[in-house]
Amino acid sequence: MEKLDPRRVDPRGRKVKILATVGPASRSPEMLARLFMAGVDAFRVNMSHGEHADHEATIRAIRAMEKEFHRPIAILADLQGPKLRVGKFKDGQAVIRHSGHFTLDRNPEPGDETRVELPHPELFGLLEKGQRLLINDGKIRLRVIRADENEILCSAEVGGVISDRKGVNVPDAEVPIPALTDKDRKDLAFAIQQGVDWIGLSFVQRPEDLAEARKLMGGYGALCAKIEKPMAVRRLDEIIEQSDGIMVARGDLGVELEPQEVPPLQKKIVNKARMAGKPVIVATQMLESMIESPAPTRAEVSDVANAVYDGADAVMLSAETAAGDWPEEAVTIMHRIARQVERDESYLSRVRFLDTPPDSTTADALAHACMTVADTVNISAITVFTGSGSTARRVARERPSVPMLVLTPSMKTARRLGLLWGAHAVATKDIGSFEEMIAKGKRMALRHGFGEAGSKLIALAGVPFGTPGSTNLMHVVTVTGDELDKYGD
Repeated sequence: MEKLDPRRVDPRGRKVKILATVGPASRSPEMLARLFMAGVDAFRVNMSHGEHADHEATIRAIRAMEKEFHRPIAILADLQGPKLRVGKFKDGQAVIRHSGHFTLDRNPEPGDETRVELPHPELFGLLEKGQRLLINDGKIRLRVIRADENEILCSAEVGGVISDRKGVNVPDAEVPIPALTDKDRKDLAFAIQQGVDWIGLSFVQRPEDLAEARKLMGGYGALCAKIEKPMAVRRLDEIIEQSDGIMVARGDLGVELEPQEVPPLQKKIVNKARMAGKPVIVATQMLESMIESPAPTRAEVSDVANAVYDGADAVMLSAETAAGDWPEEAVTIMHRIARQVERDESYLSRVRFLDTPPDSTTADALAHACMTVADTVNISAITVFTGSGSTARRVARERPSVPMLVLTPSMKTARRLGLLWGAHAVATKDIGSFEEMIAKGKRMALRHGFGEAGSKLIALAGVPFGTPGSTNLMHVVTVTGDELDKYGD
């Protein structure tokens, strides 16, 4: 396996980022370090599983790793969200007969092959004849015959074994439930207290769902809306506008839609997020077979490659790294796939097939100009000076041919950019003059492997320095090779 220098993690050789889920298979500091060395750029802490003490230890280990590797690392805390579930059965499970009738009701008594409790009163009276109920990730498919305030009588289009507390999906109705449960509120407060960089909001249905999370976050961290409900797709533009990033959560999305509907929808979501200049993550079942196998299927390799060709900012591993037998190998394979795709001579034209015309602002015009200059001149990197990260997002939106070395005085910004396409963020002291900017840009490019003597760099910044939203300067410089100061930062 290709290893990276543990003293200084240089550019990965790819622009797409890898987000890995932490779980029992990867929770130890030793395995976290191995995953990072294998190519992980950001870690996902899944609040649906584990205790706060476990997550706190994970976050502490990742932050310690930052110091060891001298690299900011993004952490995304993924909230469980309002999952609907059936009640319990007399024998722990029952068999629903194909084409038979089955009732969901408000009776708390244990269920059997004819009925079970549905402990969600908001669904009664909401559902209508002909609408679908999908249970256990769609393995059981029910169609509503009649619904009132106490019972939902269904016909089983696909029957099978149903057991205690299995999940229920309602694809044909907007369910009037809050985006945050009591558990989510506690988990969100914990995540903010622990200083995570991103919050993943599950089962978003409407843009208003993001408002409560924003309020509770109090301006700290970035908010990622997970698109896994058909209702969210109907208001996708508004949801993207209200979020800081988007996740294409294909697991539940694939349950509530027909399988053939998911691939074009994935491309649509990726394109719309890219148009808005916001990071977009493609997630779920990317290398699913590697939970048990040391090698992926050819179809899985193609799936990851297609997400990279589409220009996704990040690709995510779920159970592969959280609970699988081969977490390090899964990361290594994903890293290799991404690098191979980005070396394809057709990659740049394919990733730019989506036209992202710049907005009519100086900052957007300069970000677009960086892409054009990099295509015309032999540039090794674009050095971006930013406080909030907005300039880096503008440049990434253009999908330039060279990587970005993002220099920021904010560690929070540097960490958050761990999910941004092409960005290699470094937290460093702020600059106060044009001369200092040029000198620091050259020095950092040499130190982090983005150039050598004779290399050309683009410097993008705003004057006066330290003023948010003032990006107005682009400068091409040549590295002479004597700028590297061993002790400078």
